[in-house]
Amino acid sequence: MTTFEICIDSVEGAVAAEEAGADRVELCCALFEGGLTPSIGTIETALRTVNRIRVHVIVRPRAGDFIYSPPEVDAMVRDVSAAVAAGAHGVVIGALTAEGDIDVPTTRRLIEAAGGVSITFHRAFDMVRDPFAALEQLIDLGVDRVLTSGQEVSVLEGAPLIAELVRRADRRIIVMPGGGITPRNIARIIEATRAEEYHFAALVKSDSPAVHRNPAPLMGGVLHRPEYERSGTSTALVSQVLTAAQS
Repeated sequence: MTTFEICIDSVEGAVAAEEAGADRVELCCALFEGGLTPSIGTIETALRTVNRIRVHVIVRPRAGDFIYSPPEVDAMVRDVSAAVAAGAHGVVIGALTAEGDIDVPTTRRLIEAAGGVSITFHRAFDMVRDPFAALEQLIDLGVDRVLTSGQEVSVLEGAPLIAELVRRADRRIIVMPGGGITPRNIARIIEATRAEEYHFAALVKSDSPAVHRNPAPLMGGVLHRPEYERSGTSTALVSQVLTAAQS
């Protein structure tokens, strides 16, 4: 049976994914940055709000590379423990060395902190220098799944590598394609990769309810989302992808 995971950044996103029939969510914040660790309040509220869907929590302390300092690793360990204590069904982690290999000691520490819940290695995998060697390392570490675009800008471009990873994994680890999946391409991606799980976002923009608006200040840097624009998970868009996957 095919499993669909939705990348979300809010409690409302978890509700939308559940209503649409998705199997699991990856709960993040700051999707504009590629997804960072959500607050404990968001984690607890999401788990309390949904009923059926499983909630996996990303633990990623900052944007940028995946090479972490000792204090960052200590913080990640605490965040993993906190997410699991809150009731998360799984955690999503990733750490690399400067040479582009899996940071095995850090990954092992994070797995130990997770206390047996499901472990996903996120798209840090797309930055490794040898994906096949990295896959074997993750299998040896006991990771349950790896999220990847096939080291390309999207899953369509990365489909040949993903298909080979699926073949080499041979059910020892789940290879989960993610990156650029839409209702228009999901059927092609399933055909090309033969994976069993798929990961995608289903975000739509909406206008802020703010009546009074000051267009001068910016809450972030030069590259930023408009202050009076929101982004949220669309139940309809999730449903469209799931329907297209069955066509």
